Amino acid sequence: MVFSVGRHSLARQRRKSPAALAVGAASVAVFFAVGGDVHSAPVEQVAEPVAPVIEDPPVCCAELVVAAPIANWTAGPSGEGEAVAAAASADLTAASRSHWRIVDARAERMLPRGDAPEAGLQVNTILVSRAVSALFPEIHNIGGVRPDALRWHPGGLALDVMIPNPSSAQGIALGNEIVAFALKHTERFGIQDAIWRGTYYTPGGAQSGGYGHHDHVHITTTGGGYPTGDEVYLR
Repeated sequence: MVFSVGRHSLARQRRKSPAALAVGAASVAVFFAVGGDVHSAPVEQVAEPVAPVIEDPPVCCAELVVAAPIANWTAGPSGEGEAVAAAASADLTAASRSHWRIVDARAERMLPRGDAPEAGLQVNTILVSRAVSALFPEIHNIGGVRPDALRWHPGGLALDVMIPNPSSAQGIALGNEIVAFALKHTERFGIQDAIWRGTYYTPGGAQSGGYGHHDHVHITTTGGGYPTGDEVYLR
């Protein structure tokens, strides 16, 4: 609040006694002290730009957080506001470019859909299917959800990785590689077990004899829950 004092007001104040002036000055001081909290004079403020937020997501998912827009800027008498706003906008643009470079790098690691139909599969099982499909281009057929007496396939917990020419030396070597790959990444994939050419493999060891599976590698995961649609699967 701004007060103007005219000549007539000053003349009246000069005619007052010193005591009256002291009382008046005290009243004005109290008025400003109280009134200043309610009707303070507007102060030009320059908003600080909000930097982009970049979050490093877990392996199963990624979230992009969009940078907040620059606040409305109030220009000063000589245009300082516009200059500061332009500089802040340039800083934000540079930060955004860095942000998108990180996003692009993550996009290069994204796994496309694998050879298994993903309907009904749980997230760990989907991750295994996509990883095996990407790393082993020889594989063209992976079974997923199907009716079975055991719960693994119906529950989206198991895959059947079909091996081309499974009885050939190349086929056997390929199946061995896939089993070794799955067990090497037990924690990441949530591997429970794998079965290939009569041997039952677990993270704790292998048991041979009578397990069948001579034309495909059976892989069972711990599931990890059914997908919500927000998952991004990374290499």
